[in-house]
Amino acid sequence: MAEVLSQQEIDQLLNNIKTGGEQPHGGGQEREAVPYDFRLPNRISKNQLRTIRNIHENFSESLSSFLMTKLQSIININVISVDQIYYSEYVLSVSNPACLFLFDVKGSDIKAILELSTELAFTLIDRLLGGNGKGTKQAKVITPIEQKVLLVFVEKVMTELKKAWQIIGQYDFELDRFESDIDFAQITSQSESVLIISFEIFVGEQAFLMNVCFATFAFDTILSKLGSQNLSTIRPVKYSGTTARNILVNHLRNTDLGVRVEFGKAVISMRELMALKKGDVILMNKKIGDEVAVSVEERMIFNGQAGEVNGHRAVKITHKIEEPD
Repeated sequence: MAEVLSQQEIDQLLNNIKTGGEQPHGGGQEREAVPYDFRLPNRISKNQLRTIRNIHENFSESLSSFLMTKLQSIININVISVDQIYYSEYVLSVSNPACLFLFDVKGSDIKAILELSTELAFTLIDRLLGGNGKGTKQAKVITPIEQKVLLVFVEKVMTELKKAWQIIGQYDFELDRFESDIDFAQITSQSESVLIISFEIFVGEQAFLMNVCFATFAFDTILSKLGSQNLSTIRPVKYSGTTARNILVNHLRNTDLGVRVEFGKAVISMRELMALKKGDVILMNKKIGDEVAVSVEERMIFNGQAGEVNGHRAVKITHKIEEPD
């Protein structure tokens, strides 16, 4: 049974409340107040943010594959954060001069910014032009020629964003213009919220930052689709109904492999090499009709018989080379 307070105890409690002397219950520990900004309600829920993160993790995987092929280097791209902040806060975080590409999401009123750190921009430019990415440049302004070089990367970003967003709907990402000053890249009002997706790009052992900033005032259509569809497994529309194993097997089947056939070996001196002329014959260690070695990606796998099929030189595989245990 609950304890009944006397009139004297009730009067003392009322006096303490008036004078501010009443201590909170729970062992005397005050609960920390959590600030809440009523001007900026969370337009996007945590579940929707998680879905958006998954979508852009797929985007980062596709983009890293492209960069790995283009730059001939080890590339790793990670989504490090997905946040909602004021556009004014984002503006203050952007360096000056900056490397900003403004783009529109066609089929909606969404405007966005692709921000590359200047270090990333110059590394991409150097590597795309055949350098090692370690060049130095005094001026930090991106010239018009350098902007054209970066378009190879930026247009690929637009293409991969379109593919990643197919789970939401058919949206085209169209590049608008380049800006080096964030003050001229006004995609929304300073007091509005924006969605910032931050990526960390590793080129070899070097780490760089890239941000995608979406104005969220026109995100209502996108959010309604995120809420109504079952997006627990993020997979492009063209892959629906298939398993991950089937997708990997199909990619492997379409992978190109280099095949090399070795007809024989010979050892000659430099003097003999310099004396060679048209019509000379080099004796090899194999006779006509002997089996030849067939290598796939520099690895000897088959033996075969050289011949001709329909007027083309060909090799018939006779057996597979057994590897030693």
